[in-house]
Amino acid sequence: MDSKFSAYQKNVIKRFYENRENIALQRAMELVTELYLAEGKKRLRLWDNLSKNLALLGVQESVIAHLLEQDKPELVAEILSSLQ
Repeated sequence: MDSKFSAYQKNVIKRFYENRENIALQRAMELVTELYLAEGKKRLRLWDNLSKNLALLGVQESVIAHLLEQDKPELVAEILSSLQ
């Protein structure tokens, strides 16, 4: 497997996995911003993506389910600010 990637590609992959939590946090913040403006099916899709990112950040499933039930982006924003 090592022969498939150049040294540069290996470093990029390594940095991605080192910063995966930061990437998930940034993406979750972007999704919260989009949630404020979204309606209908797009809003449901954003919630689905957001729940996946929250799971990557280690948020408990019960908390994620509660956030989905409440459908309030400001609650998610509070959680994300505490994770920073």
